[in-house]
Formats: sequence, structure tokens, C-alpha cells
Amino acid sequence: MRNTAVFRVAMWASAGFFVSIGWGLYFASAAKSLPIEPIAYALASLTQPTAAVALHLKLIHQLRLAWVVAVNAATYALLGLIVETVRQHYRTAT
Repeated sequence: MRNTAVFRVAMWASAGFFVSIGWGLYFASAAKSLPIEPIAYALASLTQPTAAVALHLKLIHQLRLAWVVAVNAATYALLGLIVETVRQHYRTAT
């Protein structure tokens, strides 16, 4: 049971890693003149909370892409840990 929870938290961290890599590749290759840009920035801010906070605090130039990817993976791992803890609590309660 414990190994599956650890595996699921690792999957959450992997999801955060791949979300950041995906957005990085998108913004590196996307044309800046497209009208979809505000929607893309809003979705990127929702799925990358670390980058959104860094952008809001004007720290985005101080953070490298690798750092944002690592912190986003850690954020998703923390979110996964919270979800798995709640999930196991309610699973044992029923």
C-alpha cells in the first residue's frame, strides 16, 4: 500500500516536470503575434504556479528554466502528497 502511494506521488512529480517542459517548448516555438497568447499565458499560469508567482514578483529573469521545471515538479509532488494523504484517509475510513 505504501509503495503505491510513493509511486503515485512520483507520478504527480513527473506530471509537473512534463507540464513545465511542455510549456517551455511551446513558448520557445510559438509565434508571438498569435491572438491566442493571453489564453496560453493564463493556462500556463494555472498549470505552473511557481512560474506564475515568479512572474508576478518580477523574479522570472532571475530563475532559469531548469529551476522552474524542478520547482514545478516539487510543487506537483507536494500536491500529490496532499491528495494521496487525503485519499488514504478517506479510503481507510470507509
